[in-house]
Amino acid sequence: MADYTENSYTQNQSAQNQNVQNFERYHSDGTKKKEKKSGKKAFGISFGLLILAALFVLANSLVVTKQNQFKLIRQFGRVDRVVSAPGLSFKIPFIESVDTVPKELLLYDLPASDVITSDKKTMIVDSYVLWRVTDPLKFAQTLSCSVQNAESRIDAIVYNATKNTISNMKQDEVIRSRDGKMTITVDETGSELSGNDLDLSGSKEEVIEITSLTEEVMGQINHVEEQYGIELVAVEVKKLDLPDDNKQAVYNRMISERGNIAAQYTAEGKSEAKMIENTTDKEVSIMLSDARAQAEATIAEGEAEYMRILSGAYSDPEKTDFYSFVRALDALRESVVGENKTVILTEDSPITQIFNGRY
Repeated sequence: MADYTENSYTQNQSAQNQNVQNFERYHSDGTKKKEKKSGKKAFGISFGLLILAALFVLANSLVVTKQNQFKLIRQFGRVDRVVSAPGLSFKIPFIESVDTVPKELLLYDLPASDVITSDKKTMIVDSYVLWRVTDPLKFAQTLSCSVQNAESRIDAIVYNATKNTISNMKQDEVIRSRDGKMTITVDETGSELSGNDLDLSGSKEEVIEITSLTEEVMGQINHVEEQYGIELVAVEVKKLDLPDDNKQAVYNRMISERGNIAAQYTAEGKSEAKMIENTTDKEVSIMLSDARAQAEATIAEGEAEYMRILSGAYSDPEKTDFYSFVRALDALRESVVGENKTVILTEDSPITQIFNGRY
């Protein structure tokens, strides 16, 4: 019994030792697995951070240049090079920076402004400018790569050029030169007729080419490209108007001038009509006089022929009697008129002699 108890104790002790060993082995294996997993996780995080850093550096190294752009690569604030060809290029990250300058044709709409002509007339000019950057380096040096700065300079330059141009022109010259074409009225000799030359007989209209207002303004601008590295492609006037407080006065003056011209036309028309009427009356009088003269001549010829016939009739006794008989009948017919048909004749009357049978 004592041996059995001792053996049981020994077995229990061995089992406990075995369990302790198994627990220590299991715990040791778990710790190693945890350490292994922690190492892999740290490696993964480090690798990911390395990739992100590489991508960040690569992204800051790439320069994408589009078709409508210039890229200015600056190194410590100074422009090192200009990329004008579209595509990918590289820069040194964190050391070099990039500025973008537009390459396409740009539109700048100038605000409407008042200008005064040489005849002291105020006009409102509303225009726009087409421009582009031709020298990005000079553009960056003078205008700090700013489109807003460029538009501010363009505004001042174009306004001064427009003011200088219009101040040397009269108001009607400004209006006539707006489109670069002018319609004039010339006479048969080719001389231009003004608004006061109202004799338009034989006149015709001709369209001639003249220097347009925009060409005159462009002629005043000649230093922009050299100074700022930009080109003003075109300056166009989209609206040319009068101030609101002057419009009614101008309209009234135009109405008055047109009324005077209409009155002159009417007066000249009446004068011309009177001349035509007098000429026609004169021609009618001459024609009537000629007709009367011709009629008198015809009557005279007829009477002469009549007298010739009478003379021939009286020269023959037989014809003389017959003529006297016919004349007596005509005289009687002319006498018997009205309601009274009674004719009292003397005995020696030719008609009585006819009735008595003496003819």
